[in-house]
Amino acid sequence: MKVAVLSPIAWRTPPEHYGPWEQMASNLTEELIKLDIKVTLFATGDSITSGTLNAVIDKGYEYDKNKDAKVVECLHISNLMEHANEFDIIHNHFDFLPLTYSKLIKTPLITTIHGFSSEKIIPVYKKYNDNCHFVSISDSDRHSSLKYLATVFNGLNVNDFRLNENPEDYLLFFGRIHPDKGTVEAIEIAKRSNRKLKIAGIIQDSNYFEKNVKPHLNDDIQFLGHLGPESRNKLMGNASALLHPISFNEPFGLSVVEAMMCGTPVIAFNRGSMPELIQHQKNGFLANDVSESVEAISKLPSINRKNCSINAKEKFSSTKMAKEYLKLYKKILGT
Repeated sequence: MKVAVLSPIAWRTPPEHYGPWEQMASNLTEELIKLDIKVTLFATGDSITSGTLNAVIDKGYEYDKNKDAKVVECLHISNLMEHANEFDIIHNHFDFLPLTYSKLIKTPLITTIHGFSSEKIIPVYKKYNDNCHFVSISDSDRHSSLKYLATVFNGLNVNDFRLNENPEDYLLFFGRIHPDKGTVEAIEIAKRSNRKLKIAGIIQDSNYFEKNVKPHLNDDIQFLGHLGPESRNKLMGNASALLHPISFNEPFGLSVVEAMMCGTPVIAFNRGSMPELIQHQKNGFLANDVSESVEAISKLPSINRKNCSINAKEKFSSTKMAKEYLKLYKKILGT
């Protein structure tokens, strides 16, 4: 079987820092290759893969502001579609634009929908409901007007995350510094529970950071910036809990799974996919507000960190993800 994986090109695949869609495209590609599938990854020229790499730009447009994002995206997608007949199936991780080619090629197109940026993009998905194959990354992120082939959870390389059964006494916020992610709420939870808080992530909303986060920073509330994989894993594993007080219906939440793989329980607001990722009182706590989150902190000793890690690695491994997608490929191809 020959598979083409279409990755976004904002960042490298896999990303050096932020880039969850690129990360999933990479994880899937590498695991499919381990299953003896021939994979060509369509991504940026500096991407890393053990398969075949096909690229039209050297670096992601987020690195080179001289590049017009829409122009290079069109070049990138059309490049794959012009090679479509060389593959048995195309796996799209590039949102809705590639769907517009689907009736012009014979190769089946399967699309992982990593979330909806806006209700305005739904008409494109609806137009191709009957000739494309849609996969959701959580049941909660399904749109009522679309037809889905399956739900496949995002998968991570379990060897990248080490269990720590003896954490330090600090809480962790790990994610984009943005109102959606609840950085301010995490600070309030830490203060009300008299616990130290470490904050890590890219500043996506600089005004929010300057006005609402920075004034609270001190020895007990620390901002560490964005961290690479090694620092991330150590920080997550040493934390007594990850705080995830989101204010939107998050489609998945990679940091939630990453923390649990380290044995670190997660206290999250009960929205979006959180009930699918977190087993309440087993590997974390689902809370409705700041007050319930503060209450959950007192219950952290009841969580078995080893079981938390085992459960996450069984449920959210990249190997499991690839095997589930391979079953879908065979179903689509009738083999």
